Amino acid sequence: MPVFRPSWPGENAKVKTRKGPAPDASRPSAAGAGHTGSGAPARVTLNDIAAHAGVSRATVSLVLRKSPLVADDTRAKVDAAMVELGYIYNRRAANLRSGASRTIGLVLCEIITPNYAQFTSGIDEVLDGEGYAAFITNSEEDATRQRRLLVRMQEHGVDGIVLVPAEHTRPDALTEAHCTSVPCVVAQRRIEGFPTDYVGPDYAAGMEMVTEHLIALGHTHIGFIGGLRRISPLAERLTGFRRALRRHKLKSGPVVPCPVLDRADGYAAARSLLAAGDHPTALVCYNDVVAFGVMLALTEHGLTPGRDVAVVGCDDVAEAGLHRPALTTFTTDPRVVGREAARLLLRRIENPQLPPEQIIIPPRLVIRQSCGAAFGAPARTAGAGKPPARRATARPA
Repeated sequence: MPVFRPSWPGENAKVKTRKGPAPDASRPSAAGAGHTGSGAPARVTLNDIAAHAGVSRATVSLVLRKSPLVADDTRAKVDAAMVELGYIYNRRAANLRSGASRTIGLVLCEIITPNYAQFTSGIDEVLDGEGYAAFITNSEEDATRQRRLLVRMQEHGVDGIVLVPAEHTRPDALTEAHCTSVPCVVAQRRIEGFPTDYVGPDYAAGMEMVTEHLIALGHTHIGFIGGLRRISPLAERLTGFRRALRRHKLKSGPVVPCPVLDRADGYAAARSLLAAGDHPTALVCYNDVVAFGVMLALTEHGLTPGRDVAVVGCDDVAEAGLHRPALTTFTTDPRVVGREAARLLLRRIENPQLPPEQIIIPPRLVIRQSCGAAFGAPARTAGAGKPPARRATARPA
């Protein structure tokens, strides 16, 4: 993990080694941009840039601070001088002066599935646009390791943290890791009893939507595959699944627990289910990755997904539309979740006294071939166009 040591631009902020021949003697003030008498390469300073551009050091400082007081042609000369000399802004120096590091800690529970790659990309997109950088770490679903990472992030002076909690994360453990003293946004997985901002998909609504779709197609024996860890996304998915069944007075088919990291997990779970006989006519999968493995097992068993057994997933990963049969699923928009989490964290850094806020990303049902409703037809989307739901929650006394 990168180490961050904040500082602020001083009189001669030195930030990058510039290799090359000794400078022209006709530019004595740029001597610092060449080599020192000891033979060690010198570093480019603000004085070097000022001499190279023919302006004052104060003007260079104004350009670095993006001051509107500098004329465009002068700014262009200074920018060109920085490029020619190989100068890189000393962010550490600016940080000491402002008291902020312009860094964010991102603590993930795992980094294998496509969901978290998209989530991270959404966060980075917003942070980069606002001049922030993220330190990314992985707890590997280990709550003890997660606590160490949270403390280290704060030791390195991050301005805030986005946390996707590991399994068995307790509210008191986050308090012990001093997460109440730094702006913190929890994403993707809820932590009941911990008063902080939250951003995540509406897993329950998505599962309810996709199960309703199967019922509308005539299925009454519907099973569920996936999920092993005691985490809120599994509980929310099962809540939506069972809510739709209860509404139509249907009993749940078999619920088969399994890991959800790759298609091999879904493949093994489906093979176990098929070996038991009397399989459901439709299977709701924890995520798309599990669904791909389930469809492989069905095919090996002589069953055609979408014809003999309907299969639906969750997430709408890029491969869902390219798979054959193409996968019916619902969106969780992890990139959108990432963007909203980053924006919420930046608002929290700017105004720590605001009450905790929840942002819930609504699902969209994407109907393709694997459910049996769209063989030979283009994909259809339902439930699109709804903006994220924002709810302020009272901060506990």
